[in-house]
Amino acid sequence: MQVVGYRPRVDEPATLLVSDGGDVRRESLEPGVELAYTLADRHCAGVLDDGRHIPCAEPTAPYCPQHTDRWPCARCQGECDLPRPSCREEHAIYLAAFGPAKFKVGVTRSWRLQTRLREQGADRGAHIRTVENGRIARQIEADIASTIGDSVRVDHKLAGIHRPVDTTAWEALLSEFEVLDRFDFDDGLELTERPVAETLLSGTVRGTKGRILVVERHGTTYGVDMRDLVGHEITQRETDRTLQASLGSFD
Repeated sequence: MQVVGYRPRVDEPATLLVSDGGDVRRESLEPGVELAYTLADRHCAGVLDDGRHIPCAEPTAPYCPQHTDRWPCARCQGECDLPRPSCREEHAIYLAAFGPAKFKVGVTRSWRLQTRLREQGADRGAHIRTVENGRIARQIEADIASTIGDSVRVDHKLAGIHRPVDTTAWEALLSEFEVLDRFDFDDGLELTERPVAETLLSGTVRGTKGRILVVERHGTTYGVDMRDLVGHEITQRETDRTLQASLGSFD
Protein backbone atom coordinates (compact mmCIF):
# COMPACT_ATOMS: atom_id res chain seq x y z
CA MET A 1 0.00 0.00 0.00
CA GLN A 2 1.12 3.54 -0.71
CA VAL A 3 -0.17 6.96 0.31
CA VAL A 4 -0.84 8.68 -3.02
CA GLY A 5 -2.65 11.85 -1.99
CA TYR A 6 -4.86 13.63 0.52
CA ARG A 7 -7.98 15.76 0.58
CA PRO A 8 -8.26 18.57 3.18
CA ARG A 9 -11.51 19.02 5.07
CA VAL A 10 -13.71 21.45 3.17
CA ASP A 11 -17.30 20.34 2.52
CA GLU A 12 -16.47 16.72 3.40
CA PRO A 13 -14.22 15.15 6.06
CA ALA A 14 -10.51 15.02 5.31
CA THR A 15 -9.14 11.81 3.82
CA LEU A 16 -5.91 10.18 2.76
CA LEU A 17 -5.82 8.47 -0.63
CA VAL A 18 -4.28 5.02 -0.32
CA SER A 19 -3.41 2.79 -3.27
CA ASP A 20 -3.54 -0.98 -2.88
CA GLY A 21 -2.73 -2.85 -6.07
CA GLY A 22 -3.93 0.05 -8.22
CA ASP A 23 -7.26 0.45 -6.44
CA VAL A 24 -7.56 3.75 -4.56
CA ARG A 25 -9.52 4.01 -1.32
CA ARG A 26 -10.14 6.92 1.01
CA GLU A 27 -8.79 6.58 4.55
CA SER A 28 -11.04 8.64 6.81
CA LEU A 29 -9.41 11.29 8.98
CA GLU A 30 -12.51 12.14 10.98
CA PRO A 31 -11.93 12.83 14.69
CA GLY A 32 -11.85 9.62 16.71
CA VAL A 33 -10.58 7.40 13.88
CA GLU A 34 -7.80 5.05 14.99
CA LEU A 35 -4.83 4.91 12.62
CA ALA A 36 -2.34 2.05 12.85
CA TYR A 37 0.16 2.24 10.00
CA THR A 38 3.92 2.06 9.81
CA LEU A 39 5.66 4.20 7.21
CA ALA A 40 8.21 2.44 5.01
CA ASP A 41 10.17 3.47 1.92
CA ARG A 42 9.11 6.64 0.14
CA HIS A 43 9.15 7.20 -3.60
CA CYS A 44 7.13 8.97 -6.29
CA ALA A 45 3.39 8.70 -5.72
CA GLY A 46 2.73 8.23 -9.43
CA VAL A 47 -0.51 9.47 -10.90
CA LEU A 48 -4.24 8.95 -10.45
CA ASP A 49 -6.09 8.26 -13.68
CA ASP A 50 -9.86 7.81 -13.72
CA GLY A 51 -9.92 6.45 -10.19
CA ARG A 52 -6.97 4.10 -10.67
CA HIS A 53 -3.42 4.55 -9.42
CA ILE A 54 -0.52 4.22 -11.84
CA PRO A 55 2.62 3.69 -9.71
CA CYS A 56 6.08 5.11 -10.29
CA ALA A 57 9.30 3.70 -8.85
CA GLU A 58 11.35 6.88 -9.21
CA PRO A 59 12.97 7.73 -5.83
CA THR A 60 11.99 11.44 -5.85
CA ALA A 61 9.08 12.10 -3.48
CA PRO A 62 6.36 13.03 -3.25
CA TYR A 63 6.55 13.23 -7.06
CA CYS A 64 9.28 12.79 -9.65
CA PRO A 65 9.74 15.47 -12.36
CA GLN A 66 7.53 13.53 -14.77
CA HIS A 67 4.61 13.47 -12.33
CA THR A 68 5.03 16.91 -10.79
CA ASP A 69 2.05 19.12 -11.58
CA ARG A 70 3.51 22.55 -12.19
CA TRP A 71 0.75 25.10 -11.65
CA PRO A 72 1.59 27.94 -14.05
CA CYS A 73 -0.18 30.55 -11.89
CA ALA A 74 1.83 29.80 -8.73
CA ARG A 75 4.42 32.53 -9.29
CA CYS A 76 2.44 34.68 -11.71
CA GLN A 77 2.39 38.41 -10.94
CA GLY A 78 -0.03 39.42 -13.66
CA GLU A 79 2.46 39.57 -16.52
CA CYS A 80 0.72 36.81 -18.49
CA ASP A 81 -1.66 36.69 -21.46
CA LEU A 82 -4.40 34.80 -19.55
CA PRO A 83 -3.26 31.37 -20.81
CA ARG A 84 -5.89 29.25 -19.04
CA PRO A 85 -9.69 29.42 -19.26
CA SER A 86 -9.85 29.86 -15.47
CA CYS A 87 -7.74 33.04 -15.79
CA ARG A 88 -10.69 34.75 -17.42
CA GLU A 89 -13.07 34.05 -14.55
CA GLU A 90 -13.94 36.58 -11.87
CA HIS A 91 -11.34 36.52 -9.08
CA ALA A 92 -11.38 37.44 -5.41
CA ILE A 93 -8.45 38.93 -3.52
CA TYR A 94 -8.39 37.94 0.12
CA LEU A 95 -6.43 38.14 3.35
CA ALA A 96 -5.95 35.07 5.54
CA ALA A 97 -5.02 34.88 9.23
CA PHE A 98 -3.32 32.03 11.07
CA GLY A 99 -2.97 32.07 14.85
CA PRO A 100 -1.69 34.01 16.51
CA ALA A 101 -0.48 36.65 14.02
CA LYS A 102 0.58 35.22 10.65
CA PHE A 103 -1.14 36.91 7.73
CA LYS A 104 -1.03 36.57 3.94
CA VAL A 105 -2.71 37.87 0.83
CA GLY A 106 -4.03 35.52 -1.82
CA VAL A 107 -6.23 35.27 -4.90
CA THR A 108 -8.66 32.66 -6.14
CA ARG A 109 -11.64 32.39 -8.41
CA SER A 110 -14.52 34.06 -6.59
CA TRP A 111 -16.65 30.93 -6.30
CA ARG A 112 -13.77 29.11 -4.55
CA LEU A 113 -13.03 31.73 -1.90
CA GLN A 114 -14.20 29.88 1.23
CA THR A 115 -12.90 26.57 -0.16
CA ARG A 116 -9.44 28.07 -0.70
CA LEU A 117 -9.30 29.48 2.82
CA ARG A 118 -10.25 26.09 4.27
CA GLU A 119 -7.69 24.29 2.10
CA GLN A 120 -5.01 26.54 3.57
CA GLY A 121 -6.19 25.99 7.14
CA ALA A 122 -6.92 29.67 7.78
CA ASP A 123 -8.46 30.71 11.09
CA ARG A 124 -9.96 33.83 9.58
CA GLY A 125 -10.34 35.35 6.17
CA ALA A 126 -11.40 38.62 4.62
CA HIS A 127 -12.53 39.27 1.06
CA ILE A 128 -11.09 42.64 0.12
CA ARG A 129 -11.65 43.01 -3.62
CA THR A 130 -13.28 41.42 -6.66
CA VAL A 131 -11.82 41.82 -10.16
CA GLU A 132 -12.75 40.57 -13.60
CA ASN A 133 -9.85 38.16 -14.21
CA GLY A 134 -6.80 36.46 -12.76
CA ARG A 135 -4.25 38.77 -14.37
CA ILE A 136 -5.60 41.84 -12.60
CA ALA A 137 -5.90 39.84 -9.37
CA ARG A 138 -2.26 38.75 -9.52
CA GLN A 139 -1.07 42.30 -10.13
CA ILE A 140 -2.92 43.54 -7.05
CA GLU A 141 -1.77 40.54 -5.02
CA ALA A 142 1.87 41.19 -5.89
CA ASP A 143 1.56 44.79 -4.77
CA ILE A 144 -0.02 43.88 -1.41
CA ALA A 145 2.39 40.97 -0.90
CA SER A 146 5.34 43.35 -0.89
CA THR A 147 4.36 44.33 2.66
CA ILE A 148 2.20 41.45 3.94
CA GLY A 149 3.55 38.38 2.14
CA ASP A 150 1.70 35.82 0.05
CA SER A 151 2.52 32.60 1.88
CA VAL A 152 2.69 31.09 5.38
CA ARG A 153 4.81 27.99 5.83
CA VAL A 154 3.31 24.85 7.33
CA ASP A 155 5.73 24.89 10.25
CA HIS A 156 4.54 28.42 11.12
CA LYS A 157 0.91 27.29 10.93
CA LEU A 158 1.71 24.36 13.22
CA ALA A 159 3.52 26.61 15.69
CA GLY A 160 0.37 28.64 16.26
CA ILE A 161 -2.29 26.00 15.68
CA HIS A 162 -3.26 25.98 19.38
CA ARG A 163 -3.51 29.76 19.68
CA PRO A 164 -6.34 32.11 18.65
CA VAL A 165 -5.81 34.93 16.18
CA ASP A 166 -4.53 38.16 17.69
CA THR A 167 -7.70 40.19 17.10
CA THR A 168 -5.97 43.54 17.59
CA ALA A 169 -3.34 42.77 14.95
CA TRP A 170 -5.93 41.35 12.54
CA GLU A 171 -8.25 44.33 12.85
CA ALA A 172 -5.32 46.71 12.40
CA LEU A 173 -4.49 44.98 9.14
CA LEU A 174 -8.08 45.00 7.92
CA SER A 175 -8.41 48.72 8.66
CA GLU A 176 -6.12 49.35 5.68
CA PHE A 177 -8.58 47.74 3.23
CA GLU A 178 -12.22 47.84 2.22
CA VAL A 179 -13.53 44.56 3.60
CA LEU A 180 -16.33 43.05 1.53
CA ASP A 181 -16.86 39.94 3.65
CA ARG A 182 -15.36 38.14 6.64
CA PHE A 183 -14.96 34.47 7.49
CA ASP A 184 -14.24 32.66 10.75
CA PHE A 185 -13.40 28.95 10.75
CA ASP A 186 -13.62 26.52 13.66
CA ASP A 187 -11.49 23.40 13.21
CA GLY A 188 -12.75 21.86 16.46
CA LEU A 189 -9.27 20.80 17.57
CA GLU A 190 -9.41 22.51 20.99
CA LEU A 191 -5.66 22.22 21.54
CA THR A 192 -4.05 23.65 24.65
CA GLU A 193 -0.44 23.24 23.54
CA ARG A 194 1.52 23.08 20.34
CA PRO A 195 1.59 19.57 18.84
CA VAL A 196 4.95 17.90 18.31
CA ALA A 197 5.93 18.06 14.64
CA GLU A 198 6.30 14.50 13.36
CA THR A 199 5.69 12.32 10.31
CA LEU A 200 3.62 9.32 11.36
CA LEU A 201 0.33 7.57 10.68
CA SER A 202 -0.45 5.96 14.02
CA GLY A 203 -2.73 7.21 16.77
CA THR A 204 -6.18 8.65 17.35
CA VAL A 205 -7.20 11.41 14.97
CA ARG A 206 -7.95 14.68 16.75
CA GLY A 207 -8.78 16.46 13.50
CA THR A 208 -7.25 18.31 10.58
CA LYS A 209 -6.55 21.92 9.68
CA GLY A 210 -5.67 22.51 6.05
CA ARG A 211 -3.02 19.95 5.27
CA ILE A 212 -2.07 19.43 8.93
CA LEU A 213 -3.26 16.18 10.50
CA VAL A 214 -3.39 16.11 14.31
CA VAL A 215 -3.19 12.72 16.04
CA GLU A 216 -2.80 11.70 19.68
CA ARG A 217 -0.62 8.77 20.68
CA HIS A 218 0.44 7.65 24.16
CA GLY A 219 -0.55 10.99 25.68
CA THR A 220 1.27 13.16 23.15
CA THR A 221 -0.36 15.16 20.38
CA TYR A 222 1.43 15.21 17.03
CA GLY A 223 1.05 17.53 14.05
CA VAL A 224 1.68 15.88 10.68
CA ASP A 225 2.06 17.64 7.34
CA MET A 226 0.00 15.34 5.11
CA ARG A 227 2.15 16.21 2.12
CA ASP A 228 5.04 14.52 3.97
CA LEU A 229 3.02 11.28 4.00
CA VAL A 230 2.49 11.20 0.23
CA GLY A 231 4.71 8.64 -1.47
CA HIS A 232 5.30 6.47 1.60
CA GLU A 233 4.67 2.76 1.40
CA ILE A 234 2.67 1.74 4.47
CA THR A 235 1.93 -1.45 6.37
CA GLN A 236 -1.10 -1.96 8.58
CA ARG A 237 0.45 -2.09 12.01
CA GLU A 238 1.15 0.56 14.61
CA THR A 239 4.56 2.15 14.37
CA ASP A 240 7.17 1.01 16.88
CA ARG A 241 9.47 3.91 16.09
CA THR A 242 10.65 5.97 19.06
CA LEU A 243 8.94 9.36 18.91
CA GLN A 244 9.47 12.62 20.73
CA ALA A 245 6.92 13.08 23.51
CA SER A 246 5.46 16.30 24.83
CA LEU A 247 6.23 17.29 28.42
CA GLY A 248 2.53 16.97 29.23
CA SER A 249 2.58 13.23 28.58
CA PHE A 250 4.74 12.72 31.68
CA ASP A 251 2.35 14.42 34.11
